[in-house]
Amino acid sequence: MPGTRNSGLLALGGIALAAVLAVLGHLEVSDDLNPWSLTVSDFAVSDRGGVIDTAMAVLAAATVVLLPALRRAGAGRLAGTLLMAWSAGLLAAAVVPTNEPGLPMDTAAYLHRYASVVAFLALPVAGWLLARPLGGRAAGWLRGLALTSLLLAAVMVWSAYPGDRLLIGLAERVLILAEVTLLAVVAATLAGRRVGGVAVPRGWEHHQLADVSREVTPARGA
Repeated sequence: MPGTRNSGLLALGGIALAAVLAVLGHLEVSDDLNPWSLTVSDFAVSDRGGVIDTAMAVLAAATVVLLPALRRAGAGRLAGTLLMAWSAGLLAAAVVPTNEPGLPMDTAAYLHRYASVVAFLALPVAGWLLARPLGGRAAGWLRGLALTSLLLAAVMVWSAYPGDRLLIGLAERVLILAEVTLLAVVAATLAGRRVGGVAVPRGWEHHQLADVSREVTPARGA
């Protein structure tokens, strides 16, 4: 099993690859698609099995890579379950397409929608729960990004229903950016762990240095 640091680095690589693929997927679609008023799923359905679907699968895999390292770092079972829900939601949304823009929703489209909802809600809650075990500067970033993601999710829900899809594409892309950044913070924090592949409690190093100092300091009067 790879160490905590290696898992973080591998996940960071997967997140970066997914981001590049998602950008390429937007560049390859028809110019008739408007990214401000159409969701990422609307872009993906025009290129089934293409780079956007691949990006979602890669991001799900990068998350799964983090799970053993997070357990070693002290993450609770609920956080791990939520991360698995995020990954499963991404995979389901990648495999099951939504409907073409302008067409009525069918069963597959509803499954795609609710898989996406599960993913979008599970990750920020997991990020909030991970703030405490990861600690340090990461804790502040994770809590801030978690709250930002939930706020953006609420904006997207408003746009999807009473807002008549006003700028829904923009709202979703900013939401995705916040959530992918949250996942990258988790991966980067784990990638920075060097001592035994687990988090080192604060103050541990100082106690150890003090013990070593007492052992090597000659007794007075010797």
